[in-house]
Amino acid sequence: MGKNIYYEQEDFKLLHGDALLLLKKIEPQSIDMIFADPPYFLSGNGITCSGGKMVSVNKGKWDEKISVKEKHNFNKKWIRACKEVLKDDGTIWISGTMHNIYSIGMALEEEGFKIINNITWKKLNPPPNISCRAFVHSTETVLWAKKDISKAKHKFNYDVMKKLNNNKQMKDVWETSLTKPSEKKCGKHPTQKPIELLEKIILASTDENDLILDPFNGSGTTGIVANRLKRKYIGIEKEKEYLDLTIKRKESDSK
Repeated sequence: MGKNIYYEQEDFKLLHGDALLLLKKIEPQSIDMIFADPPYFLSGNGITCSGGKMVSVNKGKWDEKISVKEKHNFNKKWIRACKEVLKDDGTIWISGTMHNIYSIGMALEEEGFKIINNITWKKLNPPPNISCRAFVHSTETVLWAKKDISKAKHKFNYDVMKKLNNNKQMKDVWETSLTKPSEKKCGKHPTQKPIELLEKIILASTDENDLILDPFNGSGTTGIVANRLKRKYIGIEKEKEYLDLTIKRKESDSK
């Protein structure tokens, strides 16, 4: 793994390369929790609305459209690799839209996971649907799953979640705004998730000093939040520009 280490500082490590290859170099059953925001494979020369402007949906080569079969095979491969590095009592969270989440759900079950919850992230300020031929896309799904092992008891910080929710049981619909401009001051990633969303996920399923992995690091939000909450972090990313962005965010956050 040494030559693939792009950045390392105390409990924050970034690996440069293909997740399918680098996951094989991580110690088996060493990870307490995984958060993944995999490619949606949406980039097909369409248009969308961003900041009130009409823009291309193309995000980069990593998000280019592929066939349904290719997409599902890819999801099965990386989920299988994640299962190998995840502890038996660990959990995995995967976010997505209608474009990939159904494949993700099927792949999880096919690879020996049991889905614990289907979290609906309700966006308080979604962009309008410029085609005017469909409803506004105002939600994303986050699947929370564990290995389908009868004796393994997953971690759920029920009391912490209840306290965050005005001392009431937290439901599986979470309302937050889109990623705030202040979270993009060092640069931005086209599918960057809000810090508030990752805070809930990490607080719900890990304790201090736990090791968290993100196989699709992107702009590093998972790692930023992990370190803020005194967790350890490993992020894997193919694109150097996003690794550099993550480092800028990390160092800015440490000041």
